Amino acid sequence: MQKARSCRGEVMKRAELESFIMETYNAETDYPWLKYPNYEVFRHCNNRKWFALIMDVPKNKLGLQGEEMLKVVDFKCDPILIGTLREEPGFFPAYHMSKDSWITVALDGSVSDDKTKMLLDMSYEATIPKTCKKRY
Repeated sequence: MQKARSCRGEVMKRAELESFIMETYNAETDYPWLKYPNYEVFRHCNNRKWFALIMDVPKNKLGLQGEEMLKVVDFKCDPILIGTLREEPGFFPAYHMSKDSWITVALDGSVSDDKTKMLLDMSYEATIPKTCKKRY
């Protein structure tokens, strides 16, 4: 299977992001809510901590107009960076997670896949077990 990447500057779609996560990180998927079968959690295999949560959320739950569903992903993020990101299009206070340490990112083309991958990597590193972190 090839690594997911966008062509001509396009932003990753949900399926591409899911594939990229599974090919890049030591992760497992989980669907913890029967009521929301499309909510997909990505966990570390060794400590089961979440580092990404992909969901379909009504736009009005994110402070946008309308009730159409928007594909989003939640990442654990540095609280200082969250404030800056939330001023940019496509970033929202974390849906379903702590707004102090998580951020919601729209998967609608408003955020580049480079920035999405950077935040994914930061989230993975922030939730990795302390015994596995590199020592410098």
